[in-house]
Amino acid sequence: MKTFLFIIGISCCQMSFCQVTCIIDTLPKNHDFKKDVYISGDFEGWSGGKEDYKLTKSNNYYHITISKLRETINFKFTLGSWDFSECDLNSNPIENRVHTFSNSLDTIHLKIANWTNGTSKINRSTASKNVHVLAEHFKIPQLNRKRKISVYLPPNYETSNKKYPVLYMHDGQNVFDLATSYAGEWEVDETLNKLSEEKGLNLIVVATNHGNEKRISEYSPWHNPKYGEAEGDAYLEFIVNTLKPKIDKIFRTKKSVKNTAIMGSSMGGLISHYAGLKYPKVFSKVGVFSPSFWYSDESFLYTEKHANLKHVKMYYLVGGKEGEEMVENVEKMGNIMKMNKFPKNNICTKIVPNGTHSESFWKSEFENAILWLFN
Repeated sequence: MKTFLFIIGISCCQMSFCQVTCIIDTLPKNHDFKKDVYISGDFEGWSGGKEDYKLTKSNNYYHITISKLRETINFKFTLGSWDFSECDLNSNPIENRVHTFSNSLDTIHLKIANWTNGTSKINRSTASKNVHVLAEHFKIPQLNRKRKISVYLPPNYETSNKKYPVLYMHDGQNVFDLATSYAGEWEVDETLNKLSEEKGLNLIVVATNHGNEKRISEYSPWHNPKYGEAEGDAYLEFIVNTLKPKIDKIFRTKKSVKNTAIMGSSMGGLISHYAGLKYPKVFSKVGVFSPSFWYSDESFLYTEKHANLKHVKMYYLVGGKEGEEMVENVEKMGNIMKMNKFPKNNICTKIVPNGTHSESFWKSEFENAILWLFN
């Protein structure tokens, strides 16, 4: 390993000036300083490498200054895409980096052990044999874009004539397969195969890939001047009016609202929460993991006006290590729901003290959430 210095200044103006300096003082000995380095995280949609977040090169180090928009940020470094991102020495994904802003001047020391190089990333699919690709380029007419759609079918689907409930999920790259993920996978297929055998719970799961640099816009119903246009309504219209009818036509599904669920994490948690409120006649079960309620105060105002629902179940999950702000926002949202006539028995809020903003955390909690929602 060679030692170099990367300096990243993250500054903010919230009544007073504050700054955190991240010093990456160890890099792989084969690091190529001709390559650009990017910071990517929940504050920019996990794009993998937006031009606005490219570090400036100065001799043998890189630096960038970005504004603080929230208490805690989760991030990683890349060389421009998730195919070329930081990893451990064995080229395995690492947990997200986390920084909570505290003092006006903070400094943290960081190390990059290795970079994935496209070929070092796992290229053998870990998806179960009952996970299928519905389409590599499924058209989203509402956004004039295309996305990969993957479908999990229960183990007994091919040997029965039964119809099944359906769960719709976002960030499809991370749902079933380590080979397509950029931060680990949820192992939804392995978990549901186990639940099928042990508890007789059988679901169809439909996972839509996110849109990389479009992700944060597509998963937000509200405009944010820092992040751009809100496309969440169009994205949900696609799921409700285009994707669901197609799934119901091709597969043996239980089409009713009581048999239709939606689930996601981070910005995917935000859009899932919104979907439960906007489309209560479509989704009756909603999994809201580590939701990005910080993105817009409109999420609280909208909930106040639309929380009076009787048959929708909401499961909220947040980790104590995601930042105090995240926990407070989930608790605040739960209180707003109850104060506006959402049935208390239809809300489950789980706060895990050691939980982090990561696929590994969401994977570990998926089983509990799905059993509560489909109980």
